[in-house]
Amino acid sequence: MNKKIAVALVILITFFCAGNLYAQDDTIKQQPHYKIGIFAPLYLDSVFTKNIFRYRQGIPRFIAPAVDFINGAQLALDSLGYGDDYIDASIYDTKSYTETVADLIRKKKLDSLQLIIGSVKDAEYLQLADFALQKNIPFISVTYPNNAGITGNPFLVIMNSTLKTHCAAIYSYILQNHSTDKIYLIRQKGVQEDMVASYFKEKNEQDNGHPLLQIETINVNSNLNAAFLKSKLDSNSKNIIIGGSLDETFANNLAKAAFDISKTYPITLIGMPNWDNFSMLYDKKKLADFPVYYTTPYYNEKNDAFSKSLLANYYDKYKGKASDMAFKGFESVFMFTKLLIKDSTGFMNHINDAGIKVFCEYNFKPVWLKDKASIPDYFENKHLYLVKILNGITSKAW
Repeated sequence: MNKKIAVALVILITFFCAGNLYAQDDTIKQQPHYKIGIFAPLYLDSVFTKNIFRYRQGIPRFIAPAVDFINGAQLALDSLGYGDDYIDASIYDTKSYTETVADLIRKKKLDSLQLIIGSVKDAEYLQLADFALQKNIPFISVTYPNNAGITGNPFLVIMNSTLKTHCAAIYSYILQNHSTDKIYLIRQKGVQEDMVASYFKEKNEQDNGHPLLQIETINVNSNLNAAFLKSKLDSNSKNIIIGGSLDETFANNLAKAAFDISKTYPITLIGMPNWDNFSMLYDKKKLADFPVYYTTPYYNEKNDAFSKSLLANYYDKYKGKASDMAFKGFESVFMFTKLLIKDSTGFMNHINDAGIKVFCEYNFKPVWLKDKASIPDYFENKHLYLVKILNGITSKAW
């Protein structure tokens, strides 16, 4: 079998190669069988002036995630380059001044796509989702953990699970493993904190309003310290603390307070999904031998054959180390392109097929926001990992 990839790099920038940053147009003029659009905010009109790269010190931080996502996607296309199928993959800059997503849709330049894969949010997310629904094209949202208020769109697939799903996963873990322990939801004032509290309340009282777990809510402000926490917990029981805020200062203060009393108060601290980005939680001096847990849809120890190959190929091609965004770009393009090849007309019926795993496990389920709706509002990944941070090292806990 001889699979050929026609990669039309509509607007792409790659990482450093031999010290240079460049745009590439690598189109193989063969009639494709499968047409894919890959979308990311590259801001090429901002970083280039008359084809000259403006940032001599390297790729600016504001585009680095998108660049790495596209680099990973291109490596996936390279890996798919063997077989009888033709794949025409076009990469679009969603922050282009000269040809926006709205322009592309209006000019019908996306009408021939059979699959949309995007690391997008805000207006472009909504535009692509609406277009996908109009044209019955699967739209894989890889990195945005939000439905953006979208309803009635069975062609939207959310890989990066929503906050509500994370709260449900935390609740299920506690229900299965700590139902007889003391359980606390500790939060501060805020709109997001209200949402988190409502998600746990909804999950806990889903059976006729009778709570399955006894969850005590503790509201804090500037008094979040060891002394305050000690006055609220039970030294004779296991204390399960849910950190009900996405705020970094709150997370750091709660972790430090819990650590300070952990010798005499048995504590399990579970935070929100974005806690994986808070550097203090990895400080093995400030939190020595004290674990902090969080949920995530993406967990990869990077010691499997796929990961090792990606790391090696990424370094060979871009002279750098692949970030998590490169892994996400690779995984989404490789996995869903394989599914498209398997069944381009019944794609949505196969999104959970066995044998397509690349790095992570996924479980895409239809989400029905209203009981009597005739179609799902969207599909969302419901498989989450519980990850432990201990002495600066992460490991899978559940």
